[in-house]
Amino acid sequence: MTGQGHIPPGALVSGPFDPGLQPERTELAWRRTALAIAIGSVVSLRVFPLLLPADAAAWGLAPGVVGIGAACTFWVAARRRQLQTTAALHSSTPAELSTPAELSTPAELSSEAMPGGGMLLALTALAAAFGAVSLAIVVVSLLVR
Repeated sequence: MTGQGHIPPGALVSGPFDPGLQPERTELAWRRTALAIAIGSVVSLRVFPLLLPADAAAWGLAPGVVGIGAACTFWVAARRRQLQTTAALHSSTPAELSTPAELSTPAELSSEAMPGGGMLLALTALAAAFGAVSLAIVVVSLLVR
């Protein structure tokens, strides 16, 4: 059974990747992450000021504002990352590869062309900072009572 887009076993492929699908799925995953951060930040804007004493309620807004800014940054960075990945993958064509064995891996791609793990590092740092601030707010609210 061969359908459109099905590659029979042993056939040479016309490129080192499935054009566009993997970068697009990754972009959509980052956008879902940005949306989750934005929703969590909006919730924190509502909840944190209520947990803190009246004179420190403004500090409860800081995590939400930072989170919304980070969500917007992740949203834009996801698109830029997808465009960069697609451009890097399209720059390595089968004609540039010397042997059929190299067709299975994008051997010609340089590490500078592909995006790194900067977004993942930023997300991890943001999550750790948000967790630390949330813990501090809970501790302060318990100590003040």
